[in-house]
Amino acid sequence: MKKIITTTTTQYPTDALEKFDNLEDWTLIVVGDKKTPKDFKLKNGIYISPDDQEKYNKNLSDLIGWNTHARRNFGHLWARDMRADIVASVDDDNIPLDNWGKDLLVGREVEVHYYENDTEAFDPIGATNYPHLWHRGFPVQLVYERNYSKITKKVLKVDIQADFWNGDPDIDAICRMIYAPLCKFNDNNFPMASNKVGPFGSQNIFFTKELLPYYFFLPHISLFGRMGDIWISFHIQALGYNVVYCKPSVYQKRNPHNLTTDMKDEFIGYERNIDIVKSMNNGTYQYKNWWSEGTCKAYEEYMKCFG
Repeated sequence: MKKIITTTTTQYPTDALEKFDNLEDWTLIVVGDKKTPKDFKLKNGIYISPDDQEKYNKNLSDLIGWNTHARRNFGHLWARDMRADIVASVDDDNIPLDNWGKDLLVGREVEVHYYENDTEAFDPIGATNYPHLWHRGFPVQLVYERNYSKITKKVLKVDIQADFWNGDPDIDAICRMIYAPLCKFNDNNFPMASNKVGPFGSQNIFFTKELLPYYFFLPHISLFGRMGDIWISFHIQALGYNVVYCKPSVYQKRNPHNLTTDMKDEFIGYERNIDIVKSMNNGTYQYKNWWSEGTCKAYEEYMKCFG
């Protein structure tokens, strides 16, 4: 089985990247950006330079633009060409724990804690031992409505495995400003899923090759991309794929961030995420109603690469 890790970075190899690069049975692909050091090198993995990306598909490169997390989409194309069976998307500040990538559930049918939700969306963090926190991208208008009282067991096929993160979790800027948490999630909360859409980011997920044509980190949603992975997570679920949230497999030692800048970058989500999930629930969702023209063109160009 071919297993590929994709990411992008603007730094020399971090502790996280060095650990990913040394994992057995995995190949790390790092996609460069204009800010990535020109002499960036990996010991074992593959580095895709900006020139490599331009040569591969200049039109797609132009449509994505530079200095964006969306450059990692070229890693997904490399994974396709390498005949990957499983793809992991990670961030360069998420240090893998000993259990990372082991006993994967993705592609399997598994029994999960299943939350029957009456509200418009599901927040997985609220179901853990940190009920006061909420996931980045979860509609903030629904935080007060969260209810986890209806829980059963259900067998689901795992299309996306969204592993959690100890340390600094994937919460939104307002939540981080208020609580500044360092977390250690209880393993017994997982795996979990819901009857309603829930957000997941791109920093620690696994998916099968069947999703490669559709999992596209969206450019041009927000300046620094803090909604680009959230909106594609909604889209993937609108296509009918299941996300299952699983126990932590990384420790996030978060790169320096300006939280006010993050909040501004997430503001489009504060405005629109509630209406996006409502459209999914009432059957009116169409991605072109929510994405910019430039985002749609980039996504459609990416999909052409899969025939």
